[in-house]
Amino acid sequence: MAILVEHDKRKHEILEKSLELFCREGFDDVTFQKIADACGITRTTLYVYFKNKQEILVWSIKQLTQNIESRLVEIINDESLGADECLRRVMAWILGECGNYHRLFKVLLPYLLSIEKSGIDPGERVRRRVIRIKHILSGVIIRGQNDGVFKKVPISTLNDLLYSAVETAMFRISVLNKNSTDDLVQMVNLAIDGVLTK
Repeated sequence: MAILVEHDKRKHEILEKSLELFCREGFDDVTFQKIADACGITRTTLYVYFKNKQEILVWSIKQLTQNIESRLVEIINDESLGADECLRRVMAWILGECGNYHRLFKVLLPYLLSIEKSGIDPGERVRRRVIRIKHILSGVIIRGQNDGVFKKVPISTLNDLLYSAVETAMFRISVLNKNSTDDLVQMVNLAIDGVLTK
């Protein structure tokens, strides 16, 4: 059992350090050797865990989204929050994290464009990573409708509207070099105000 725990711990550490390296240097400039050096291991040891740097990036993103999901679950499980305040905090936190990970989006854009050139649908890759976040948003919206806090608008439409703020943040960060998401938080709050029953 201890070996499995150590293996998982090391894999987690490799993913964290690799993500930092990708954010700092960009996907193209990071090599397997640089990842191994940053982790204090040999390339041979790194191959025990991952077959290439693309796999490392994908798993790093997966680990990051799982951490984000865990934090969102903490927010929605706070019973002191009404549905509207819960939705506001969830969205503010997601948008804040977009700003915190601005370097990552600059890495992801060229990566997604490169996999598209190789015939892989980048939209499908993104959808797989964000599906749980969209489910969390839907859950808060449903709760608000059931509590009579939100108007009975189509859940998927409101979800898409809210999530479009996240996509806008990603675009602004990766293409326009605008890292602040404060105006997007205000936009989301205005949208939430528009669906309140009172």
